[in-house]
Amino acid sequence: MAPHPLIETFRKARIVPVVRTSTAAHAALAASWLKDAGVTIFEITLTIPDALSVIRDLAADPGLLVGAGTVPDAASAEACLAAGARFLVSPWVDPALAAPARAAGACLMMGAMTPTEVRAALKAGADVVKIFPASSAGGPGHIRSLRAVFPDVAFCPTGGVDARNAGDYIAAGAAFVGIGGKLVDEAAIAAGNRAAVEAAAREALGIKQA
Repeated sequence: MAPHPLIETFRKARIVPVVRTSTAAHAALAASWLKDAGVTIFEITLTIPDALSVIRDLAADPGLLVGAGTVPDAASAEACLAAGARFLVSPWVDPALAAPARAAGACLMMGAMTPTEVRAALKAGADVVKIFPASSAGGPGHIRSLRAVFPDVAFCPTGGVDARNAGDYIAAGAAFVGIGGKLVDEAAIAAGNRAAVEAAAREALGIKQA
C-alpha cells in the first residue's frame, strides 16, 4: 500500500501541534495565536469539551490542515471527519478506526510503544505510528531502535517532545513529532500571554532548519 499523501506534508512541517485544553474557548484562542505565528497544522484532541466545534471552525480555513486526537471509537471518528478533520490520531491501537478513515481518505495515526504494538498498529491500518509517551519510553534512542526493525514506518513521537529535543527525535528516525503542552501552554493562554505562545510556536517551527 502506498504511503498516505499527507505524510509528506507532515514530514515537511516537522511538527504537529497537539491542542489539549480544558475549554473550547482556550483551544480556539491557542489555535488563533499559533496560526498567526505561522502554524498551519493542528491536532485538536477530543478531550476538549465541544472539540468538534473547534475542529469545524478551523477546518473551514482552507489554508489549515486539521485533525482530531485521542479519538476513542469509530463513531467519534466519523463525527470528526464530518466536521472536517483530515487526519485521526489515537494513542492506542483500535482497528475500528480504519474503516471511517479510509472511507474519508483521512490519514490514520495509531499509538504504540513496543515492536509488537507497532506491528499491531500497522496491521490495524495505521498510516503513521505514534510513539506515546515518547520520553518515558526511552526518547530518541527508542525511536532509533524501532527504526532498525521497521525502517519504512513513519513514526511520530509525542509526549515530552519540545522544540529543544525535537531535532534529536527526527535525527533518530522520526518522520515528524507531536508537541503538546510544551507548545500549547494553557497557563499562558489563560493569562492572555499571547507573546509566550507565539514565541514557543516560532521556536518549534525553527526545527525545520535544524
